[in-house]
Amino acid sequence: MEKLPKIGLPIIVGLVVLVILLTKSAVTIGSGEAGVLYKQFGGGVDIENTYGEGFHIVAPWNRMIIYEVREQTVPESLQELLSVDGLPIEVDLSIQFKPNRQSLGKLHQNVGQEYYSRKVKPAINSVARSIIGQYTAEELYSSKKNTIQNEIQSQTKTDLAKVNIDLIQVLVEKIELPKKITDAIEDKKTKEQELEKYKYLLQTEEKEADRKRVEAQGKADANRILSASLTDKILQDKGIEATMKLSESPNSKVIVIGSGESGMPIILGNQ
Repeated sequence: MEKLPKIGLPIIVGLVVLVILLTKSAVTIGSGEAGVLYKQFGGGVDIENTYGEGFHIVAPWNRMIIYEVREQTVPESLQELLSVDGLPIEVDLSIQFKPNRQSLGKLHQNVGQEYYSRKVKPAINSVARSIIGQYTAEELYSSKKNTIQNEIQSQTKTDLAKVNIDLIQVLVEKIELPKKITDAIEDKKTKEQELEKYKYLLQTEEKEADRKRVEAQGKADANRILSASLTDKILQDKGIEATMKLSESPNSKVIVIGSGESGMPIILGNQ
């Protein structure tokens, strides 16, 4: 009976050690995550392999570093940017990004888990300052939002790809200028719209005047041509033709031939 505890103690100790080793060796990588293995005695970070979701057993002296590999969106507000004309600009962005899954080991080795603050944010800030500085305040306020967004996204995407970070999209949510500048721009736009409206009205009136001049000229030309073609002989022939038609009418009338001016007939109707 005294031997049993002595025999059982090593077994119990062995079981405890085994449980501890299994606990330290068992790693579960969740959905939307991936792992990088750090080998304590095997050359450090394993840059060749990325470990996917599920249960993994690693040596207790090694360590699995877990990264979220889903797309992430972070709002960013950039302050004290300057336009090309030296005016202060504030820009609110939404940045969508994720680590490059196939190069996760290299990202961990060169940058680490704080890759957003170390690489993404500084890259966005630097590119945005450079691009904003190429435009005037009026361009930034009125018409260049989409252009700026595309330029920031394109340049930053290229820069981050070099450090194994995938930039998905950059959205410019708001470009804010000092109030006195926006008021001046709005006032200028209002005056420009009023000027365009005035120009349109002038053009409309000029076109209507031209139309009336053409119409009057057409009528004058028609009357001139008609007057030139109506000779006395033609008028007499037309009068005779009309007299012949009237004489055939059953209505009572008296026709006096040759008593009117130029020898035209005078027609006396039934009175």
